[in-house]
Amino acid sequence: MAYSLQELSDLEDIRTVKHRYFRAIDTGDQELLATLFTDDVSVDYKGGTYRCQFSGKQEMLLFLANAFPSDALAMHHGHMPDITLTGEDTAEAIWYLEDVFISLERDDHTFGTAIYKDKYRREDGRWKIASTAYERVIEIIYPRDKAGVITAHWLAKTGLKPEERTDISYLLSWDE
Repeated sequence: MAYSLQELSDLEDIRTVKHRYFRAIDTGDQELLATLFTDDVSVDYKGGTYRCQFSGKQEMLLFLANAFPSDALAMHHGHMPDITLTGEDTAEAIWYLEDVFISLERDDHTFGTAIYKDKYRREDGRWKIASTAYERVIEIIYPRDKAGVITAHWLAKTGLKPEERTDISYLLSWDE
């Protein structure tokens, strides 16, 4: 299949949106995150013991700010994008996620992979995430190794401090 220059540009713009999403989560860049979602974004994350479902950009921003606070360290890599343009201003994509999440509050270290299935919509000339969902392929939670010394911790500067956080438990359900 031959792509037009516009289609190639759209594919690259969609990749860039997802890359910005991962970077903004890991660095607590709330201003950038606010530019990446449609107002009606829908979310469905299925982890090993949790499920997170909600809709709306404000809920998404609230969730991400509280899920990646100042006492967390995070790394998200999105690999192997499989993007399909479904219309002039719509697209779908499958991404393979590899992530590390360290909670200093819980004193644990999560390693995981997941399959993301996203939908994108172009609004006012910019591609945005309209729907995002993942299901874990691997999720392993370890006690944090105290032999490791934290020498860089970006979210300590940019993430919400304990007194700034709000309760997001209503967005989550847990397996028993």
